[in-house]
Amino acid sequence: MNTPIIRIGIIDDHPLLREGVANTLRKRSDFKIVEQGSNADDARSIAARLLPDVLLMDVNMPGDPFAAVHDISCHQPDVKVLMLTVSESEEDAYCALEAGARGYLLKGISGPELVNAIRDVARGNIHITPEFERKLLSNFKRREHELRKIDLTHREEQVIREVSRGLTNKEVADRLSISEKTVKYYMTCVMQKLNARNRVEAVAALRRYWERETHGQLNPPAEPFREF
Repeated sequence: MNTPIIRIGIIDDHPLLREGVANTLRKRSDFKIVEQGSNADDARSIAARLLPDVLLMDVNMPGDPFAAVHDISCHQPDVKVLMLTVSESEEDAYCALEAGARGYLLKGISGPELVNAIRDVARGNIHITPEFERKLLSNFKRREHELRKIDLTHREEQVIREVSRGLTNKEVADRLSISEKTVKYYMTCVMQKLNARNRVEAVAALRRYWERETHGQLNPPAEPFREF
């Protein structure tokens, strides 16, 4: 039985690193490098033209990589984006995963680990560097414990629900017939109650809270988060 070929695109603005990754992957008989790029626009182009099975992307490159991930996940859902980066920022990880990335890898991983991650993502699974995943889960658990103490007002809950759908401050203000300044005020209140450092953390924490409190009866919006 023939092993299916996994078609891969690589997006990184460091040519030497990009070619090093490509050379590592070319050694695998079930991998085929379809094209390489160096910025967010290249990622969109390669995804649209070539429809690779897996698209490796860095989070630090020219353009807006998170917007590119969002666009690809919406318009080419069969292209599975896998972030490969040196960034251990939780915010970067949350932004990438919220945008639709199927995995988050740190560049310190070995060649065999990268190969296994690509195969895992190609099968439809989510793959995160284990040590980094434990860090993310640990912080999620801490926030969940704190969430039991929160008490959102009706207006605060309205605002965070609209934010979780990916609306901008202006769009939330228009929908709720309030000012953008008022939206910012309520979001500040919500973040303080959640002990969240930014909107991404607040949305992620609230989604898990809603799921737990409703025992799966209420599915919070799952649209990718957009910056304000």
